[in-house]
Amino acid sequence: MWARTSLLAGLAATTAAETIHSVVVFSRHGDRSSKYYPLYQMTALGATQVYESGNFYRQRYLSNTSDHQIAGISPDRVVEPQVWASAPDQAVLYQTATNFLQGLYPPLGTINNEIGTEELTNGTSTTDPLNGYQYILVHGEDSNSPDTIWIKGDEQCPAWSSASKTYRTSPSYLDRLNSTASFYSQFEPILNPIMGAGNVSYKNAYDVFDLLNTASIHNATVAPRIPSDALDQARYLANEWEWNMNYNATQPSRSVGGAALAGGILAQMDAAVKSKATKQKFNLMAGSYDTFLAFFGRANLTAASDNFYGLPNYAATMAFELFSEADDAAFPTNVNDDLRVRFLFRNGSETSLDAYPLFGQSQESLSYGQFVGEMSPRAVTSVPQWCSTCGSLADFCVAANQTNSAAADKATTTSASKMSNAAAGGIGAGVTLAVVAVLGGLAALLMRRRKGRKTEQPVTMVVARPKMEKRLSASETSSV
Repeated sequence: MWARTSLLAGLAATTAAETIHSVVVFSRHGDRSSKYYPLYQMTALGATQVYESGNFYRQRYLSNTSDHQIAGISPDRVVEPQVWASAPDQAVLYQTATNFLQGLYPPLGTINNEIGTEELTNGTSTTDPLNGYQYILVHGEDSNSPDTIWIKGDEQCPAWSSASKTYRTSPSYLDRLNSTASFYSQFEPILNPIMGAGNVSYKNAYDVFDLLNTASIHNATVAPRIPSDALDQARYLANEWEWNMNYNATQPSRSVGGAALAGGILAQMDAAVKSKATKQKFNLMAGSYDTFLAFFGRANLTAASDNFYGLPNYAATMAFELFSEADDAAFPTNVNDDLRVRFLFRNGSETSLDAYPLFGQSQESLSYGQFVGEMSPRAVTSVPQWCSTCGSLADFCVAANQTNSAAADKATTTSASKMSNAAAGGIGAGVTLAVVAVLGGLAALLMRRRKGRKTEQPVTMVVARPKMEKRLSASETSSV
């Protein structure tokens, strides 16, 4: 189980001579109200945790005094092409990205008044609103956008739902369900009024832990009724439940969220490499704990530490550094050999950022070419691949499937078009006559319908509303 207050035991990030060119960070949200309730939201504590996390990364990657400053990045005033951020169009996760960036690039007035002040020709000066608040674009990915898969790859994915359900019929699940019945019964007086009789059990391990955990933080009446050791045990069981829901070596569909995240990370790194790190120097994605777990499994991080079997804490982050092994190094020409990648993990907003070896290896960094070679087979790297893997009927999958089908039909038609010009001309003429006849019939039908129509149907205007992250049933759990 992840330590809640102590530092993680990991490989310390080196301070040897090197040049960091780009970083990709994936962040969990901060403290929130229980997601058992539909209208849950980030708390002030949670917003502060994520803000402090952003400020931590500011000190590491932006500060002029840091040994890990990203080469060429603007330390105080944000330069849009250098920073890229994405989050689901869901309240808690979108706010996570926003709060993180507030810490990464604080208001200019709090950093340097000269930078945030403009002198006018009439001798007066002016500053931006809110003490020079810096507005950084966050790409909010709607559930109907294909780009949502890179950060919420298990949603709208029937293959994930089917694969994860098999855990609930496994002998290990049934054994755990029966062996923990007595343990969970102690929480029935607290949770039965909320969850209903018969639901306070291992079958709802995460919901039980989530309700207890949020109560222990925010409910002064209930908190004294939750023993700390019992809360720790509830968390351990939630760790086990969520790990098995999101990873199984023999069922890749369970970890499709991690595979899609891996594809998103590869895409961001590729964009930085293609620009020679003149763009996308700092990349941020905000997501959920289930995506962390699925990636931990895919990347074989459990070989580096058993802690990776557990839920990441609020505001936990993982980072991928692209760097060269020399001070003030220019971006390398031979990127596959001379550019390197390091994975780091920070379990919350109050712990250290530690490096861990990926893919079951022993070294804490590997060449970019080796990283891509190891990551790509573990990743979903395109929308059509995700749609096929998931068997998804999402709108963007229908469009992707139609595009692929059209391309296949075109290829088939091209390879099969060996008829004579005369034959083709004859068919073409016949088709033309048929089309003319059909169009004529449709025109006549439309004229008759227009003449007979007396009233128009009213048009209903739909007001766009901000989305909250959906809460699913225990049989299809959404994770945040």
